[in-house]
Amino acid sequence: MSDLQVADSFLVAGGKVRGIELHRERFVRSCAAVGVSAEAFWDEQAGRLPGFGRWFPRFELRMSGELAVQLRPAPPIGGRVRVAVHDGPDPRTAPRVKGPDLELLGKLKESAPHRADEILLLDHDGSVLEAAYSALAWWEDDTLCFPPSDRPLLPSVTAQLLRRIATTQGVSVVEHPITPTDLQSTTEAWLVNALHGIRPIHAWSDSPIDPLPNSHSTPWQSHLDSLARPL
Repeated sequence: MSDLQVADSFLVAGGKVRGIELHRERFVRSCAAVGVSAEAFWDEQAGRLPGFGRWFPRFELRMSGELAVQLRPAPPIGGRVRVAVHDGPDPRTAPRVKGPDLELLGKLKESAPHRADEILLLDHDGSVLEAAYSALAWWEDDTLCFPPSDRPLLPSVTAQLLRRIATTQGVSVVEHPITPTDLQSTTEAWLVNALHGIRPIHAWSDSPIDPLPNSHSTPWQSHLDSLARPL
């Protein structure tokens, strides 16, 4: 069983972070829900993060009540992804809190069939919630879509930033449930997270790779990167 009550990770590149205020808010809120005040700890430790290189620190609240930070080198940034669909109900015990299910999700992702890079989790009605380590977004023509926010989803910082970008770009945003079958027929689907930013889905299970020649991802990744701010 995982020793984590709460966790939060983000990419630090050259001393800059995308949406660090949203990461802080999510971590502090989750810690407060179990009776731990983490504001001062976060602010002190964030100020100690390196201003050079690429890092993927993880802020943690342990079951013991201890607050800690793991300063980890950032893994390589991925591109397009192959996905599989989890066969069964969502196995998470606390889907709205990052931390308690990380160990379980790691094992789930490692066991994904067809050498998939990520595995999609389904709600009780068979619609897609998110992936093990990523939020979901997709395009229907010129509309950017997300699963309904009242579903059991982790509040994704990167998804929130994409919504902000959509507002500034005058792009329509809608929420609605979608099945894996319908998702495959959309204009384009993305998995998004704090490490990689945007990764377009380019293959499903053992299907051939879709080259996605007209992908929206390149300009939107640039918009996303432009939101990085100094620590």
